[in-house]
Amino acid sequence: MAARTQPLTRWPGSFAAILVGILVLACLAAVLLRAEGGRGLGPSDWAAVRFTLVQAGLSALISVALAVPVARALARRRFAGRGALITLLGAPFILPVIIAVLGLLQVFGRSGWISQGLGWLGLEPVQIYGLHGVVLAHVFFNLPLATRLILQAWQEIPAERFRLAASLGAGPRAMWQLLEWPMLRQVLPGALALVFAICLTSFTVALTLGGGPKATTIELAIYQAFRFDFDLGRAALLSILQIVLTATAGFMALRFSVPATFGGGLDRLVRRWDGHTRRARIGDTVVIVLALGFLALPLLAVVLSGLAGIGDLPLSVFRAALVSVGVSALSTVVLLGLAIPMAVTVSLSRGGMVEMAGLLGLAASPLVLGIGLFVILNPWTDPVALALAVTALVNAVMALPFALRILVPRARQVVAQHGRLGVSLGMAGRAFLWRVMIPGMRAQIGFSAGLGAALSMGDLGVVMLFADPDHATLPLQIYRLMGAYRMEQAQGAALLLLVLSVGVFWALDRGGRWHAEA
Repeated sequence: MAARTQPLTRWPGSFAAILVGILVLACLAAVLLRAEGGRGLGPSDWAAVRFTLVQAGLSALISVALAVPVARALARRRFAGRGALITLLGAPFILPVIIAVLGLLQVFGRSGWISQGLGWLGLEPVQIYGLHGVVLAHVFFNLPLATRLILQAWQEIPAERFRLAASLGAGPRAMWQLLEWPMLRQVLPGALALVFAICLTSFTVALTLGGGPKATTIELAIYQAFRFDFDLGRAALLSILQIVLTATAGFMALRFSVPATFGGGLDRLVRRWDGHTRRARIGDTVVIVLALGFLALPLLAVVLSGLAGIGDLPLSVFRAALVSVGVSALSTVVLLGLAIPMAVTVSLSRGGMVEMAGLLGLAASPLVLGIGLFVILNPWTDPVALALAVTALVNAVMALPFALRILVPRARQVVAQHGRLGVSLGMAGRAFLWRVMIPGMRAQIGFSAGLGAALSMGDLGVVMLFADPDHATLPLQIYRLMGAYRMEQAQGAALLLLVLSVGVFWALDRGGRWHAEA
């Protein structure tokens, strides 16, 4: 047996990290070099920058401000279905944006449920297009994320702290000042920065709910400069500006994401004596019901309206669905081909450079990578012919940071538990990988695959750059139906996309956990 200290080698993961680094950096370099021939940014571009910052700031402030009472109510209350409700808070993350937009239009649009109710009262209908529509959609997506982040910090406060405060006669206000507010001061800046960074790269929301030039984000301006004006220089300058803003916001999110520190406890069940009053119970119940209604009503609207239109879908929708399934499958294969060896390499050592390469996808938006690939491919081949392959590749790179977050902790655990034993038994290399490593990570691999497949299934970003009328994905086909005012068919197609996205996520996640230790 050859002498070795590790059951696996590092080079496959290092090679995958190099490939990712070359891809991302080459796209950024191509964009940067192309910007030298640009004519500079005009007033409309700077207006897009201002709107992007304003909508991202408002979205972050409103999302986090609303998340605080929701997280507090969930932290204080114990009720049947609480776990399912907390799980539901993760649903918007895998929900295709175009589906959420259709649901929000059905509820908050000019002819939506709320506008109909206002009409019965003799009031004017709701106007959803513009800044308030974009912010509304971003709050729908990011309120659950902010709630989960703040709720996790709330649950990290040891039960003994609340017990001690109650024994000293501290009421709700005193507990807020002594325990809850100090925790929020540590958690809120990171949550604000994270939501702000996410909202900076808004594309589909601004495309569908922006309502005109006054509500254009940088991402949408990049698309317009590339798709309509074919001004690569201007698109490149906007891309560079987008990279700077996104990287700055991402750095701030990491900088302020400091875990709340309240010391250790005995992991007892937290009892909240400050929530036993009638006023607290009623208040928490109202907050939870309102949050649940805000998240569930758009999804319910998609299902109800989609059932009416799904029987009248044209053949082009089903062809687009097959295209989306194919793109999602290819993207998932690429994602796992990169993420698994990179996670293994990180588990064998610190792997800082490998992890950094995996995070490069967050430094640039999908449109920036798409434009970079167009610039690289255009002299050699027709980028439109490779539209679906490029879309799958970019989707895999964008999902890679999330996959690594899921895989790396489990990979480290498997190596720590079985690595030395595998080496001592002569089980190393491929034998250890297929008999120990992969089976030990099955649940996490399935979850990563499901997440990547669902995100790719609902993507409406890069494919817009290389849109081919004969090979549209399902989200692109839904957008085209909306543009043609065929809303009933668009709603039926949205229901089909919802079923496919949730179905592929459930199937892969469930398949990974089948007869495996989660």
